[in-house]
Amino acid sequence: MSARLAVPLLFCIALSACQSTDNQLVKAGPTLLNDSLFPSYSLFPVETAEEIFFLDKDAKFFAEQAVYEKSALQKNVRGLVKAIFDHSDQGMLYRNGANTTANTTFNNRAANCLSLSIMTYALAEHVGLKATFYEVEIPEYWTRREGYSLLNGHINLRVQLPEDPNVVSIGGSWADVDFDPQTIRSHFPRIAVSENKVIAMFYNNKGADAIVANSYTRAYSYFRAAATIAPELAQSWVNLGVLYRMVDAYDQAETVYKHALSLSDENLTAWENLSILYRYQNRHEEAKNITQMVDNKRQSNPFYHYILGEQAYDDEQYEAAISHYQKGLKLDNTRHEILFGLAKTYYESGDITNAEQYLARAMKHADNRQDKSRYQSKLSALANN
Repeated sequence: MSARLAVPLLFCIALSACQSTDNQLVKAGPTLLNDSLFPSYSLFPVETAEEIFFLDKDAKFFAEQAVYEKSALQKNVRGLVKAIFDHSDQGMLYRNGANTTANTTFNNRAANCLSLSIMTYALAEHVGLKATFYEVEIPEYWTRREGYSLLNGHINLRVQLPEDPNVVSIGGSWADVDFDPQTIRSHFPRIAVSENKVIAMFYNNKGADAIVANSYTRAYSYFRAAATIAPELAQSWVNLGVLYRMVDAYDQAETVYKHALSLSDENLTAWENLSILYRYQNRHEEAKNITQMVDNKRQSNPFYHYILGEQAYDDEQYEAAISHYQKGLKLDNTRHEILFGLAKTYYESGDITNAEQYLARAMKHADNRQDKSRYQSKLSALANN
């Protein structure tokens, strides 16, 4: 059975972090945090806030050059944003799984949206600008990694002048920064989130990476840190429930899933993982009822059908995969992921003509250079066969 991980990438909520200590979260009976299941978790320390937002002298100089005009009191907000995108365009690779600190992102030029946003936040703060993170309320959207379905969230940020009458604006007092321009075009609503919640998102992503790498104790360390610093982040509890289920701590998992649902009873990922847990426990009627409810709510989401297609493709059920992809395509015929899903499935089925047609359409609708280049190379390979 596949496990759904709720992973905000761009990884990637208005409430400020709750004040909650370990003693409040670890208590008798089935608990939310159970250190006894992973007694060596402290051997896997997580990055501190200082380490996450740290910038070296080169990164700081980059920000200063972009923002300061004649003095530190004359700031060019849009100059910083342009410089960051120019820096990104000079070889920055978008990688879903690249969950890195601000300084590593700046130097490695490979990151997901959450890491790019963290880098931008750190650069802006260094030169005295005010930066605010926003969680964007996008529809459910999944990617696949190593047999897992990963639920993607999205964040962006606004950079603006500080509230200081002595600071002069050069070229505008604010700018929105989003590393997925398609999201900005769609005008999805967004909610300001605290720095602590963004740190929790970072930990949550790192924990998901650890699960995919079968490093369960490391995963617990990250999910524990996320839950402690921002207990209102439901995704961390859902992923912790997945981890508990994977080590057969079923009562623990159920407690945590229900806690996530207490934060939001519309969390379909929590409901879905609860149904998976019930199937493991042979509670088939309860699982069936939940699955039907979740499926009914997801029918209008093209990415729901896309991920079903991906799962069928992984299981080499190509006819079923094509059926799922086509349902998604009827809902949105511009998603390059779905078009590529059809292309690769037709290829595996021996239908090279359809494979080429859908691959060409995927390349046409791809929204970043990496995907366009990837599809072009596959088209060239097909043409040379």
